[in-house]
Formats: sequence, C-alpha cells, structure tokens
Amino acid sequence: MRFIRSDEDLAQHIAELVRVHPSFMPLKEAAGPVPVRWLDRGFKGLVFVITGQQISVAAGRAIFGRLEGALGDITAETLAAADDTILREAGYSRPKMRTLRALQEAALADGLDLVAIEAMDAERAIIKLSAIKGIGPWTAEVYLLFAAGHPDIFPAADVALQESMRLAFDLDARPSTQALREISDAWTPWRSAAARLLWAYYKVRKGGKLVTPV
Repeated sequence: MRFIRSDEDLAQHIAELVRVHPSFMPLKEAAGPVPVRWLDRGFKGLVFVITGQQISVAAGRAIFGRLEGALGDITAETLAAADDTILREAGYSRPKMRTLRALQEAALADGLDLVAIEAMDAERAIIKLSAIKGIGPWTAEVYLLFAAGHPDIFPAADVALQESMRLAFDLDARPSTQALREISDAWTPWRSAAARLLWAYYKVRKGGKLVTPV
C-alpha cells in the first residue's frame, strides 16, 4: 500500500482514480487541487474523532479545545487522571465519556498499539479499532483516513459523502450507507482518494463551507 502522506501523494492517487474511473473527472475539475487534511496520529487524534461523532465539525472542535485546555496534552495518562466532571464540563455526553474511558482502558491496560493498527489492511484495522466499545466503523475509518493516511478507506456512513454522491452523480436520493459501501468497493485501492475528492466537490457545492470530519 502507498499511504497518503502529502499533497503530492493525494494528487497521484486522485490521478489514478480518475484514470481508471473517468466519471470522477468532472469532480476533479470542479474541486481543483485537493489538499491533504491531517489529524494528529495516535491517542489524541482518535479522541478528536470520537469527540466529533454525530455533531458538527465546529461543535466537535469546540469541545475538544475545552478538553485540551483542561488536560494540556491529551494522552491516556492525562485522561485517566481527569475525573468525569472535567469531561462533562468540556461538553462530552455520557456515551462519549464511556467511549473515552474504554479507549483509555485499551491504551493503558490492554496494550492498544495504534501504530501497528495503522499499518494493517483496511478491514483488519477497522475490526481492531471497532473492538473498543463506542468506536464504530465511521470513527475507525475517519481516524485511519485522516491520521494514518490509509489509501483505501471510504467512510460510507458519512452524510456529507452520501450527499456529495447524490449531487455529483445526479442520483434521485442519497445512497444508504450499505449502498454507498457497495458502490465504493469498485474504487479499491483508491477509496481514500475518492472520499477526499467527493468531500472537496461537496465543499465547492456548499460555497466553500468545511464539510470534512477533520
């Protein structure tokens, strides 16, 4: 696998995607150069993605910022030293607090190795991360795509990607998560490039509004 580590890597992946799937050419032309958006690797980055589950990007960043302000560096150790009042005051819901505690436990007691997980193929990596209570496919996929630069990830449950598909390919309705997952399987091994290009296209259609989870 050739991971996406730079704007140049992403441009090469998009070029390959468009070469094999020419239906993406109009999206590439509309979006222009697609910059790589990065997320901190490791525990802190995964906390960021968990924070953003099912809320707006702006709300997720605000909550995460308050947590970072309270803890300083966000690590399994600093999280373990913080009581639930700190998480609650930062804006975390009870379910997300339970997920963060499960992640903390996996890191401190169970030897969670995110570096090793990042190097796995997509299916194995998603299974490993999803074994942590409260982390589902979307969270695992977004982390692997934006933190690890995994080349073949497509978060089919992402509403922005579903809506971008509807607009880009003139569909009658947004595809369901399962339908979009089946569609995206055809784009292997460039599914991450497809996701990033669809987000970039949707951003253009939304007048420049940030639509990615990160």
